[in-house]
Amino acid sequence: MSSTVITHIGELFTSDPEGPMTVEDAAIVIEGGKVAWAGSSTDAPAADEQVDVGGRAVIPGFVDSHSHLVFAGDRSAEFAARMTGTPYAAGGIRTTVAATRAATDEQLTSHVARLVDEMRRQGTTTVEIKSGYGLTVRDEARSLAVARQFTEETTFLGAHVVPEGDPAAYVDLVTGPMLEAAKEHARWIDVFCERGAFDEDQARAVLAAGDAAGLRGRLHANQLTYGPGVRLAAELGLVAVDHCTYLADEDVAALRDSGTIATLLPGVEFSTKQPYPDARRLIDAGVRVALASDCNPGSCFTSSLPLCIALAVREMGMTPTEAVHAATYVGAQALDRDDVGALTVGRRADLVVLDAPSHVHLAYRPGVPLVAATWLGGRPTT
Repeated sequence: MSSTVITHIGELFTSDPEGPMTVEDAAIVIEGGKVAWAGSSTDAPAADEQVDVGGRAVIPGFVDSHSHLVFAGDRSAEFAARMTGTPYAAGGIRTTVAATRAATDEQLTSHVARLVDEMRRQGTTTVEIKSGYGLTVRDEARSLAVARQFTEETTFLGAHVVPEGDPAAYVDLVTGPMLEAAKEHARWIDVFCERGAFDEDQARAVLAAGDAAGLRGRLHANQLTYGPGVRLAAELGLVAVDHCTYLADEDVAALRDSGTIATLLPGVEFSTKQPYPDARRLIDAGVRVALASDCNPGSCFTSSLPLCIALAVREMGMTPTEAVHAATYVGAQALDRDDVGALTVGRRADLVVLDAPSHVHLAYRPGVPLVAATWLGGRPTT
């Protein structure tokens, strides 16, 4: 089995389980697609191949634990309207549903491939992809089948909004025939528990049905206003709950006590002009915080985790180190993954070479394409 040593790393950001750590003048050895050794360059063992990165920083590949990539159509007009004062509402999802239903499998697959490649070029090596723009038995199943071509982290989000008709009847559809058709392509099940979407009882029913079908639970919650979603996630012991924009003190305490991760999505607030979540409040309370893109056509059409890191530092009270850790190691935790998100021995050698001397430059130089190379399983892809 051949090995590769990456040398002359100006700063190695390991993002390991003990907390975010950096090593200056570092090296890393890769064997069999995994990290075999990491540390000071002066102690690096020999390897079959040597790659010199010339003083650049190396960080783990980003783990994007929340995205909606399977869709068709364009909602730029909706974005333009928001920039002139029209508030964001969950009902806009229906616009994308119509376009997605009309698209062919080939069109959807091509679109997801383009977005995944876009993410890869910006340093994302693991991505979760949700359904949620089909909202029929056929279209939810085929959306997940498309997503499964690109990732193991697929999420059934039939409970995105009620497309039309009676909400109770639609919940019966989601928890019955739709779940039955979707479950073979999904690892997770998700619900948008929010004003204009699904209430607590409906969310609880959907998650219970998913659990019975062998799917792990996730939640969109507390994005548009205060509500019961975050506390429901904590009560059920979900690994993560996403958005967490409007939090009462009891929500923060529930997250802390349950260990449920708060996945924050600052690109959404950038695109909707809503208040940013207070990451500092959560971190200081002992809550684990992840960062993800929420790439979707309506509330946040960005695939850039570097942008999300910069926003988290500027607008949400995170330090650059906390933000990179949240987009790597804690993102992996939000997907219940212990094989990615850190550059420690035994983890997959998914890494990013930055055209910068330090991870701090991701926030220090926002909007600049700093990803010089993305490695996946020990080999460069860009």
